[in-house]
Amino acid sequence: MHESPLPSTASAVSGWLLVALCATSGTYCLLRASRAGRASRGAAAAEALMGLGMAVMAAPSGVGTWGPRILLGVFCAAAAHALWLLRSGPRHAHHAHHAVGSLAMAYMAYLGLSAGAGHVHGHGQGAGPPLVTGALLVYFAGYVLLGGARLVAAGGTQAATVGAGPVVEAPGELTRACRLTMGIGMLAMLLSM
Repeated sequence: MHESPLPSTASAVSGWLLVALCATSGTYCLLRASRAGRASRGAAAAEALMGLGMAVMAAPSGVGTWGPRILLGVFCAAAAHALWLLRSGPRHAHHAHHAVGSLAMAYMAYLGLSAGAGHVHGHGQGAGPPLVTGALLVYFAGYVLLGGARLVAAGGTQAATVGAGPVVEAPGELTRACRLTMGIGMLAMLLSM
């Protein structure tokens, strides 16, 4: 019996949409890092690394046999850097999220490496320990829900301030939208495991 190519085609299309979404967010963060002051450049660069790394990891065509090893190394180093920056105090608490995101990416890269597949996520990879995967799913689902609520609240406040005129997107809101997009992307990647 001949199987329909629709499930694999749908999976490839959703994979490439995720690649485009993450690459766009990562590129925006990279541009923001190049224009940012010294104080906010690190956070923007970390978000650019996350977005572009997620785009590479989400590619349906896979990242070759070298990909999981390189991604594992890059995201372990990014997690260590975020944890090192966390020591600066509560003013830098956003580095905790960067550490969790980097560790989640390293986790998915490790699973891709241990599965021996060219794909880092998707059908060729085991789901990993259910407790770890479940904890990451809960964290990113909460992050997405909280980030979405904050974005909607900020938009409502701005609309009430502006009145009936057109609302111009503030850079802070665009940054929050990018962070939300990457959170949704991370959630989608974890769900596809």
